[in-house]
Amino acid sequence: MTRHLPALLVVVPLMAAPVAAILKWGRAAWALALSVSWAVLAMAVLILRRVLAEGTISYALGGWAAPIGIEYRIDVVSAWVLVIVASVAAVVFPYARLSVAREVEPQRIPLLYSALLLCLTGLLGIAATGDVFNLFVFLEISSISAYALIATGPDRRALHAAFKYLIVGSVGATFIVIGIGMLYVMTGTLNMADLALRLPDVSSRTVSVAFAFLTVGISLKIALFPLHLWLPDAYTFAPSAVTAFLASTATKVAVYMMVRFLFTIFGPDFSLEVMAFQWVLMPLALIAILQASLTAIYQMNVKRLLAYSSVAQIGYMTLGISLASVTGLTASLLHLFNHAIIKGALFLAIGAVMYQVGSVRIEAMRGLGRRMPWTMAAFVLGGLSLIGVPATVGFISKWYLVLAAIEADLWIVAALVLVGSLMAVVYIWRVVEAAYFHEFVGEFEVKEAPLSLLIPTWVLVLANIYFGLDATLTAGIATQAAELLLGVG
Repeated sequence: MTRHLPALLVVVPLMAAPVAAILKWGRAAWALALSVSWAVLAMAVLILRRVLAEGTISYALGGWAAPIGIEYRIDVVSAWVLVIVASVAAVVFPYARLSVAREVEPQRIPLLYSALLLCLTGLLGIAATGDVFNLFVFLEISSISAYALIATGPDRRALHAAFKYLIVGSVGATFIVIGIGMLYVMTGTLNMADLALRLPDVSSRTVSVAFAFLTVGISLKIALFPLHLWLPDAYTFAPSAVTAFLASTATKVAVYMMVRFLFTIFGPDFSLEVMAFQWVLMPLALIAILQASLTAIYQMNVKRLLAYSSVAQIGYMTLGISLASVTGLTASLLHLFNHAIIKGALFLAIGAVMYQVGSVRIEAMRGLGRRMPWTMAAFVLGGLSLIGVPATVGFISKWYLVLAAIEADLWIVAALVLVGSLMAVVYIWRVVEAAYFHEFVGEFEVKEAPLSLLIPTWVLVLANIYFGLDATLTAGIATQAAELLLGVG
């Protein structure tokens, strides 16, 4: 059975999705989704352990060997992303039962869990597959289900947000499939490992154009500045559990896609020397950090505030890639995990506020520090991690990023990373000030959130602290993945 784990990781949630859709009882659909998420996490952990012990796993679907057949190829990079996605799902799905029941119409709840399972399938498939067209198929599965998930939000503006995401996502997908088509024309293969072997022998303007199409298309999916305009509305108006899941996984998998194309398929020599892509990525990343952080400061809706913060955090990840060193790439891959648990904790805490108060505007959070002490304490600790305070995972990511900038003798870049952290202090403080330094002005009594919302939130909060105090495991895996991508070590 363990030999088939790469396929089962994708097949199990894919087969469960239509079953959840036909269940008429929302709690039954939730129980199915929850069981699948925990099973997927167990499989992802087993795969990571096997990869660390034995090396890259190659699984031929249907027994057709690559490059003729579709190959699932899982190395330490993809195994790392699989664990991130599966871990977030395993924490968010228990939280979803009460949160979704409060924010989504009862008849839509089974369909929501079906879409969640489909989105999970797509994200896991992107990380597991070794075939670029298969990657595009999984990207579309995750994207289409994400559009539907966002549209189920309680505010009518969720439909507009989903439509905007649909338009932008379709443009990005079109760019990606055009780039893949060009690569196939020039090489005659869709297998990633085979592409990596054949592309160095192909000297053509078509390959450069394919590179441009792919990087622009993936940048749209990442929400890299200035292609991020779909993200704030999508995160703001989606149901709270959906926002937490997408914010913690979707853009992380898109960053993985960029890393995979830049360093595995095209190779660092072509991406960074021939195309000099780091000199495009670096200024965009720095602008994203500063501009999105500044915009977050002026937001009155906390979900929108955190959405713009996510744009800034994407800037940190792409900045590490642009530094084109083992330390820089380690910072990016480490921040994939760290930001997933940071933003997951923050959005789950805000979802608990939404459940009890019915609003996530800053003025509605006045005095909640006394009435919802555990929820607001979770938000404060998550905020400290987002800022990068020592003893949190946010500090570990930014330490590696600053170290990489200093190694490259880019002191201005290191300084701008610190400026971004100071700006995060400002927008997190606005929420803390409202919760702890203002009197409660609500029209009805507010109590602490239920345990089924608090426990998943605090699991992520405690993970922020634990992996901030002991980053041996996470930093070790990220470093090993960075060395593999750069071909060193």
